[in-house]
Amino acid sequence: MIVIDASAIVALILMENGYEKVSEIIRVEKPVYTVDHAIKEVANAIWKAAYLKKVISSDSALKIYKGFIKLVKTHIIRVENESQYIDKAMEIALRYGIPVYDALYIAQALIYGELLTFDRIQARIARELGIRVIP
Repeated sequence: MIVIDASAIVALILMENGYEKVSEIIRVEKPVYTVDHAIKEVANAIWKAAYLKKVISSDSALKIYKGFIKLVKTHIIRVENESQYIDKAMEIALRYGIPVYDALYIAQALIYGELLTFDRIQARIARELGIRVIP
């Protein structure tokens, strides 16, 4: 089973580089898993695209956000409570010098075996821990 982090979800919903691959993986492998922190990260990325970067309108941002939430509500992306991963995430964060919120995805992927991410640092650490990294 695959854990998807916020970087891959954002690429998908904002149609950034690599979104086609994420879309294909989700279609074939659904459901994919993530931690509840991802909802906040994705919402923030949508806000940033609309409010700070002004690459999408506020109306588009709301539509994109609702589309993302639909993926969650229909369990295409299954969201798990991060509290079950926080202890391991803290260990990973301290060992590798990364933020705990990034380490949460790695901790979850230790259980599921695979991590879909566009974050190079997360990918490197995940590989070191024996996790298969996509792409």
